[in-house]
Amino acid sequence: MAIFNLGRYSVRRAETDEDVRRAQQLRYLTFIAEREMGDEAAARDDGLDRDTFDERCIHILIEDKKSGQLVCCFRMMPLKDGSEIGQSYSAQYYDLSNLSTYPDPMLEMGRFCIHPEYHDPNILRLAWREVSRVVDDHGIELLFGCSSFEGVEAEAYVDSFALLKEQHLAPKRWLPRVKAPKVFRFAKALKPRRPDLKIAMRRMPPLLRSYLLLGGWVSDHAVIDNDLNTLHVFTGVEIKAVPPKRAQLLRGA
Repeated sequence: MAIFNLGRYSVRRAETDEDVRRAQQLRYLTFIAEREMGDEAAARDDGLDRDTFDERCIHILIEDKKSGQLVCCFRMMPLKDGSEIGQSYSAQYYDLSNLSTYPDPMLEMGRFCIHPEYHDPNILRLAWREVSRVVDDHGIELLFGCSSFEGVEAEAYVDSFALLKEQHLAPKRWLPRVKAPKVFRFAKALKPRRPDLKIAMRRMPPLLRSYLLLGGWVSDHAVIDNDLNTLHVFTGVEIKAVPPKRAQLLRGA
């Protein structure tokens, strides 16, 4: 059953194993199939991107009402407070002990992807509308996750990382520490560099750009994830800090 419809799209929760499987297929197409060829692709013959976190998450599907095509999916894991943050996907890659004392409900958002054949900006707006609804329903005070840059070559995103270093680092009391074996410590490496703002925002992933517009902050390092061929930063948004006009726009997206 659709949570809501808007224009050509409908938004709903996954209700069956087949719904989750469709999300895993889109994730595979987006994160894996686009960069794998030949024997490497054949080795993953189930065509699914899945892990143990899927069983504990709410899965959201955005579909094209006319064709039935799944155009976007993501998953969310509500946590009662920081004492549960060690159960999150992000905790595999970041030392989140500073956040273990966070006193309020939290929501991890992950595995966000849009079908490569769809480029409608309304899809991202609809996704944020549903996230806003869940945030309100669960009394969430911190939204967090891993925001990914495509590829593992940091040089391609130097201005973006310099902008993150200069304007968007996490408050010291919540700052994630290094845990993953391969990281790019951009806050330290790019300390003297001033970003070109136009290049920085052009190269910033759309989802991360949305987080930043909401007042989001990031870790001081990026994890190099060779399995998914990405660089990702821990990203947090404290709901009380979201500018009121931005919050209103999201809820009415």
